[in-house]
Amino acid sequence: MSENEQPWIVPTEHWQTLEDGRVQCDICPRECRLREGQRGFCFVRQNLGGEVVLTTYGRSSGFCIDPIEKKPLNHFYPGTPVLSFGTAGCNLGCKFCQNWDISKSREFDTLADQASPEAIAKAAADSGCTSVAFTYNDPVIFMEYAIDCIDACKEMGIKTVAVTAGYIKDAPRRQFYSKLDAANVDLKAFTDDFYRKITFSELQPVLDSLLYLKHETDVWFELTTLVIPDENDSTEEVEQMSQWVVENLGPDVPMHFSAFHPDFKMRDKPRTSPETLKRVREIAMKNGVRYAYLGNIHDADGDTTFCPGCNAPVIIRDWYELNGYALHNGRCLKCDTQIAGRFGEGPGDWGRKRQRVDMRTY
Repeated sequence: MSENEQPWIVPTEHWQTLEDGRVQCDICPRECRLREGQRGFCFVRQNLGGEVVLTTYGRSSGFCIDPIEKKPLNHFYPGTPVLSFGTAGCNLGCKFCQNWDISKSREFDTLADQASPEAIAKAAADSGCTSVAFTYNDPVIFMEYAIDCIDACKEMGIKTVAVTAGYIKDAPRRQFYSKLDAANVDLKAFTDDFYRKITFSELQPVLDSLLYLKHETDVWFELTTLVIPDENDSTEEVEQMSQWVVENLGPDVPMHFSAFHPDFKMRDKPRTSPETLKRVREIAMKNGVRYAYLGNIHDADGDTTFCPGCNAPVIIRDWYELNGYALHNGRCLKCDTQIAGRFGEGPGDWGRKRQRVDMRTY
């Protein structure tokens, strides 16, 4: 069997042929220009036969059922289980990547699990999952596979979630993001310098993705920023970021500020202190962010959802487990204020469990 006859190699849409014979991938602003056989920065999109193909369709680095809060999504059917999977590769080059064994993998042995979109939807339904998440690496680079999964999930009443850096061009952004039910978008910093030097990408396309999600879709989305000491934790930068979010996306978009730990190519940095995270959260709330959370540390206030109407705790969390839920259909039981998000009649009870799924049974 030749390489282009393998079932995990499929044609793609967003590319063009250049005058010099190379092909340009138009999925993300990187616009990789590839000669025959060359792979893009993401490693999973390749020039084969003068066309850009996806080389990881139907192949995954593993399937697990997680709490939805782990994505993190705190306002999207709290307490419910989500079937999570990723592939390999990434279109960013974050020096601090905490999934680098997946996102930077160049070994297809990483992709040990195989599953069709229909099998994924059935596994989610059989497991009682509310949703399926494309995570661990950015689904932008395997969007053809992800879109087919979305369509299969919709047929079975399963919702879909993307954990993404938002680094994508306009046409594929509209094709992929508009189909989602929810997303968590990494807003990694708020300076071009950080994006260029530490992620090898640019800030503006990410902001464009956020503006698109807010103003042109009904997708529920939340933001995550990994707070790295001396890189993106200055008061000035957090002020600018949170002000931009409130002014352009509104006060109801939740912001998650997570603690950094040394990893990959940034092992020389210290862990983020709890004091820094609390300061960052306070700045965001001062600037009008109604729902600001802390991640990778244990902090009661930073885990809890407070009602913006009466300040009562309406969702009390202990890490990923719900210890209190004072909402009915998303409204505060104390003052009847509507809490922003997507809620069922009550919370799920998945807790903090993490359960592997053997897709060979499907």
